[in-house]
Amino acid sequence: MDQNRFLDEVKSQIKSVEAKKLITRELDYHIRTEKKRWVEKGIPEAEAEEKAVKQMGSPLKLGQHFNKIHRPQIDWWLTILLVITLGFGFLPMFSSNLDTGHFALYKVIITLIGISITLWLMLFDYTKLKKYKWLLYNFGLFILFMLLFGPTDFTNGLPTIRVGPLTIEGTMALPFFYISWAAFFRSEKASFWKLGILFVVPLYLFLLIPSLSTTFIYIMMVFIMIWWSTLHRMKTIIIVLLTTLPISIYLFLGWIYAREYQKERLLAFLNPEEYAYTGGYLYLRIEELLSGAGWFGHFTNKEFIPSAHTDFVFVSFTYQYGWLFAIVLVAILSMLMFRMLLVIRKVKDPFGKMLVLGGITLFTVQFVYNIGMILGFLPLTDISLPFISYGLMPTLLNSIIIGTVLSVYRRKDLIITTKLQC
Repeated sequence: MDQNRFLDEVKSQIKSVEAKKLITRELDYHIRTEKKRWVEKGIPEAEAEEKAVKQMGSPLKLGQHFNKIHRPQIDWWLTILLVITLGFGFLPMFSSNLDTGHFALYKVIITLIGISITLWLMLFDYTKLKKYKWLLYNFGLFILFMLLFGPTDFTNGLPTIRVGPLTIEGTMALPFFYISWAAFFRSEKASFWKLGILFVVPLYLFLLIPSLSTTFIYIMMVFIMIWWSTLHRMKTIIIVLLTTLPISIYLFLGWIYAREYQKERLLAFLNPEEYAYTGGYLYLRIEELLSGAGWFGHFTNKEFIPSAHTDFVFVSFTYQYGWLFAIVLVAILSMLMFRMLLVIRKVKDPFGKMLVLGGITLFTVQFVYNIGMILGFLPLTDISLPFISYGLMPTLLNSIIIGTVLSVYRRKDLIITTKLQC
């Protein structure tokens, strides 16, 4: 049997198109290697090819074996948890003083867009993203430049760009940096100074916007990814220190030159009772609502809650449905987070691992900070609760995260076990 016929019979037993391409390359490499070895022993080329093919074994059994172990898979646990979380995301639409029909309709549209992006990314071959790292990085910079110098509106004091019904904010740059950084950290050509510059430029633009919450998420994402990258540990520490120092100076000077109302926001977090009628009002109001929620909530009592469906959605959710439902929600989001952590252990591809790690960091920072600020452990800011807060941008960001993780999991067994020669 010649090589081409052998490969065709093997491929006939494999259902996955992606697996066929991968296995064909791998078997072709093995056959060519063995063929070369026989030729070097003085055996004619045609006979050497036949011997090399014969060494591979039965093409039918080999194809069935590869079909079993090399096939795209769906992480059903992560998918089920995502569906449950999306379902919980509709509950706040009926738990506050909103135009229920209007907001529920847009929530349906936003959710469908999120699901579509998640499914598309899951089916997309994530390994192809590596070659687009510079395009993705530069597009992230483009979004930030447009927010700083383009035709912008202002929402909650931050610049936004309106494109028809779509409102683009600084958060939308994060997924582009997330994917590009995963590729940078797995590149053998990544140098110490190059990584430092690539990190500082977006950081500077985020600070100019200024969106401290998005800046914080970006810093945490890069720091976690760089710590687990292949970069030498000492270089990693130096990059962290060199970037932490100017950020600390920036925050120090920012405090000195901050306006009175800006300082009051932080002081109100530390001592809300002293600023009960100004900056501390929200802290005290949130504490009052949470303490009065009870186990089963007050669904019929339509209390006014500021940003009830966005940043403070956990407050409205807890007050209307009670602590029992709130604990269940936190448990589901926690399981979603831990499920992504488990995926890392099953992925062998370094780029895939880095994508999952970056996705977990983005998701966890949002989740932990939002719950932490509502419970009074962290200052109030505009960080959303993943998939629960209303809004297209937060949904897009987290849909990209989950879709990318599902794509990595789906191809975790589609790995090349040998160094192939193309």
